[in-house]
Amino acid sequence: MTSINTNTSAQAALQTLRNVNQNLNNTQNHVSSGYRVEKASDNAAYWSIATTMRSDNKALSAVSDALGVGAAKVDTAYTAMDSAIDVVGEIKAKLVAATENGVDKAKVQEEISQLQQQLLSVAQSASFNGENWVAGASGTKSVVSSFVRDGSNAVSITTTDYVLDSGSAGNVLFGMSGGSVETSTGILGTSTGATGSIYAMDITNFTAGQIQSALTNVESALKAMTSAGAALGSLSSRIDAQDNFVSALSDSIDSGVGRLVDANMEEESSRLSALQTQQQLAIQSLSIANSSSQNILSLFR
Repeated sequence: MTSINTNTSAQAALQTLRNVNQNLNNTQNHVSSGYRVEKASDNAAYWSIATTMRSDNKALSAVSDALGVGAAKVDTAYTAMDSAIDVVGEIKAKLVAATENGVDKAKVQEEISQLQQQLLSVAQSASFNGENWVAGASGTKSVVSSFVRDGSNAVSITTTDYVLDSGSAGNVLFGMSGGSVETSTGILGTSTGATGSIYAMDITNFTAGQIQSALTNVESALKAMTSAGAALGSLSSRIDAQDNFVSALSDSIDSGVGRLVDANMEEESSRLSALQTQQQLAIQSLSIANSSSQNILSLFR
């Protein structure tokens, strides 16, 4: 039966057109934004996961920056320690020269004094962002190493620690007091026996036995400094490895989030073409359905 009051064919064609237009609009949004899950209404679960992981990735980016600052601090300290080892090696050579008969110890001491001042200059200059790891009081220096989210969704920051020891066999050249270098502590400042500290040593009136004692003290200082340099080098390697891991982890998170929310452009392109064809057919069907009422007029002619 054909009715001029109710056109069921037109209603069906219109409903189909509405559905096609809605799907076409969604697909066009996917194509233009590049996301198939752009807001919570698209897929609440995937949107929630992606939002959380994106925030974690921002934290990892901050960790990477912090690792860069930490690496700079460690590299500065290592450079200073390595330079100080060279200077103390020069002092050692001067002491050996002073053991020869007829050598003017006062002249040798003039050279040693210059080297001692150089050691103080190295220690004072080895500061990065207000932190000095070769001239400081006993304590702990920390470098941010990672951002962690555990199985219960609790978050935390982990650090890599470096403990400063201002003793004669420790890992700092001098101690620190009130923001100033303390030249009576540390590997170079701590007095070791009658010959005094490496920094304050004056061989002008030393006997052969005292020079030998001074050589022993210098050798002990070199051993402590070499150990400290090795520790700083190991810490630098660890920071570099952690930085590489954080970078790889950030890329992995980006990739995982992309799998959840990014649109597959090949599929979206095919779907867009199909929906555009369906839209044209739906419009044609609606036009045919609407024209059926006009066909009834021919029956009354």
